[in-house]
Amino acid sequence: MLAVLGKLLPNLSLDGDRNVVRDAWNLLAGLPGGKLLFSRMIGRMAPYTGSIGARVTAVRPGFAQVELDDRKAVRNHLDCVHAIALCNLAELAGNVGIAYSLPDDARFIVAGLSIEYLKKARGTITATSESPIPATSARAEYAVPVVMTDASGDVVARATLRTLIGPKAARGERTTVAARTSRPAARDLN
Repeated sequence: MLAVLGKLLPNLSLDGDRNVVRDAWNLLAGLPGGKLLFSRMIGRMAPYTGSIGARVTAVRPGFAQVELDDRKAVRNHLDCVHAIALCNLAELAGNVGIAYSLPDDARFIVAGLSIEYLKKARGTITATSESPIPATSARAEYAVPVVMTDASGDVVARATLRTLIGPKAARGERTTVAARTSRPAARDLN
């Protein structure tokens, strides 16, 4: 799958010259199965995020919508979606929304996340993020709100990501696989 994407998107790297999240969504979203392929690509780029099997359903500047099916793998002992699965879903929605909106020369990292659980989450959960749109890659902090609703439209949780935006590393920095897959500390985003 990623090999095919690699041919379609030759710079399939978060450290590349372009915004790979935006390029991939714009290429895939209109194709049959493209949204699922995009969702799996994000899950491969961030394996823990991919562990919940959520689907990205809509993305535009400052906006992302992601769905999570209620199934045994994401449930807790109370027979509802686990609190940490909801955190993961919130982070995914917030990250995709802000990542899509970044200038080509910018990168981001979540420096904090707060969440409030309002109701047991059952059934398909939809996370919606309406994020600010960074105009430059200048170092700045953004609050990225995410609202999670169930199939009846009831809000089950609200989260806010504290996201740091900054310029991408200079070419050649952090190019090893280990460096790309390890999550830098917020202080490393300069």
